[in-house]
Amino acid sequence: MAAPPKPTRIGLAGLAVMGQNLALNIAEKGFPISVYNRTSSKVDETVERAKKEGNLPLYGFHDPESFVKSIQKPRVVIMLVKAGAPVDQTIKTLSVFLEKGDCIIDGGNEWYENTERREKAMAELGLLYLGMGVSGGEEGARYGPSMMPGGSFEAYKYIEDILLKVSAQVPDSGPCVTYIGKGGSGNFVKMIHNGIEYGDMQLIAEAYDVLKSVGKLSNEELQKVFSEWNKGELLSFLIEITADIFGIKDDKGDGYLVDKVLDKTGMKGTGKWTVQQAAELSIAAPTIESSLDARFLSGLKDERVEASKVFKAGGFGDILTDQEVDKAKLVDDVRQALYASKICSYAQGMNLIRAKSIEKGWDLKLGELARIWKGGCIIRAVFLDRIKQAYDRNSDLANLLVDPEFSKEIIERQSAWRRVVCLAVNSGISTPGMSASLAYFDTYRRARLPANLVQAQRDYFGAHTYERTDVEGAFHTEWFKLAKQSKI
Repeated sequence: MAAPPKPTRIGLAGLAVMGQNLALNIAEKGFPISVYNRTSSKVDETVERAKKEGNLPLYGFHDPESFVKSIQKPRVVIMLVKAGAPVDQTIKTLSVFLEKGDCIIDGGNEWYENTERREKAMAELGLLYLGMGVSGGEEGARYGPSMMPGGSFEAYKYIEDILLKVSAQVPDSGPCVTYIGKGGSGNFVKMIHNGIEYGDMQLIAEAYDVLKSVGKLSNEELQKVFSEWNKGELLSFLIEITADIFGIKDDKGDGYLVDKVLDKTGMKGTGKWTVQQAAELSIAAPTIESSLDARFLSGLKDERVEASKVFKAGGFGDILTDQEVDKAKLVDDVRQALYASKICSYAQGMNLIRAKSIEKGWDLKLGELARIWKGGCIIRAVFLDRIKQAYDRNSDLANLLVDPEFSKEIIERQSAWRRVVCLAVNSGISTPGMSASLAYFDTYRRARLPANLVQAQRDYFGAHTYERTDVEGAFHTEWFKLAKQSKI
């Protein structure tokens, strides 16, 4: 391996595709980089790519000691390895050769409390630590991701110049990176980003299902619809790639590839963590929760096939109505329903971030998070600009739904939204995300809910007490005795 002419600016350990691409991105931006991987063939592969992709200043090392020693002091090493035990193992391998003041950055999807534990352990060794969410997939890592670093501010300052150049650049709002906050805040924000992503993907899948199953749109028509949507308020990475998917023909047979993909969605855990956090923080996140449930149910493919046979035998087909629909009207209604539901999904994600920020004293800036998600990441969308503006107008905004602009848009779209959900229900098509979003909106906008009855029930059987609408204080009623007397 060719040694660098002088110490490199930064190191990166963990050369799966994301690691390789991020290393090449850093090198391409003019920062000489050292790379290391436990399996040395990956090192050679990365060095080869650096040569091919423009003789980039990237230097490979087969052993951890020479890798660490090749980096200028104070040393900065980014790790891109699987979350959990592999991170601890990599830290153990590298920290032997690191010196006081050096810094380790975990760029994986790590559970935020693990990052906080590691930051404390590193501090005891005199090392700095950052947990940095990186979004954008393989392409983003290579050409500009959205980056969410949290932890040591001193460590962030070491590499701020690199991150500002390596991250996605959005013309009107700058690089898609900012110092998120203390502790595990960077990982937490990335986790919620992924939860919002789950919601977004589920809502798009429901729009597809209604258009295809009820509207009978072909893949060609769906591609046109989604391409058109991508020119307006729904302009986003996920809508763009959805349009692309509908246009890809099957390379192993006739027809379109999307129709041959098994209807079973995988997951790696960030969506589940988001829902667990929602429960911990007592924050309603039904759109995100319904997307997770949809993935669980999709996994029961064999059971669903059998259930379908049982209900077909009882005269219950996949689609309950075969009515003629006005395609153009349906497409417009579904667009509006998708947009309104999306507002709810993002509102839930932002509320989760705010609640955690208050609990942990992170002082996170929601408008700034919307800004760094505008480019590079999977949920990047023109819509995020509007979210940033909403928090710029009012940083204490209780919920995106009550922002003057968003509330106006929801009011304008709610009739179409209801039509789509009703059509889906009557057709036997499940739209858990859209339905959950609509229920969230309808619950949030009502001054009075039937929760008074639930609280009365709790007081009846468990003496949990209740508050009154007309008098201050906590009250308990002997409901059982009163009910018994009234029956005499």
